[in-house]
Amino acid sequence: MKTVLLEQIRTELRQHLELLVKVAMDAHAAATDPGSKAESKYDTRNLEESYLAKGQAKQVEELADSVRIFDALSFPEFSMEDAIDVGALVEADLDGETAFFLLVPASGGLVINHDGMEITLLSPASELYRKLLGMRVGESLESPSLMVMEIS
Repeated sequence: MKTVLLEQIRTELRQHLELLVKVAMDAHAAATDPGSKAESKYDTRNLEESYLAKGQAKQVEELADSVRIFDALSFPEFSMEDAIDVGALVEADLDGETAFFLLVPASGGLVINHDGMEITLLSPASELYRKLLGMRVGESLESPSLMVMEIS
């Protein structure tokens, strides 16, 4: 299952990267278009477009890094006795609801729908990621109210 999930994540990241590259190119074209020069000292359109283009180029770079990371990534298998670590798919009771989390090195916050499950990717930047590391089945957190039900 994790192999299929990993491929799904790669596909989604590549599609998002394709779209973001197009948007960044459009923003760059708008920022460098001779027709977008300021018409007065109060016209900041060109400056705003250049800031937008710069920000989008940075997003493209970050997403391209994530694609490279996931292209080289493989997920280990975990048993129910193992501690949660990178690559673990965690099923948890979160405030009375079943939630699925996948601990990954990048692209935290991305939500993947897989076989009827909504799986949230957690990266090291996430506080929940750091709290889950090392936990085992049956252990719980108070904030957020979470209990680990299964690890795979």
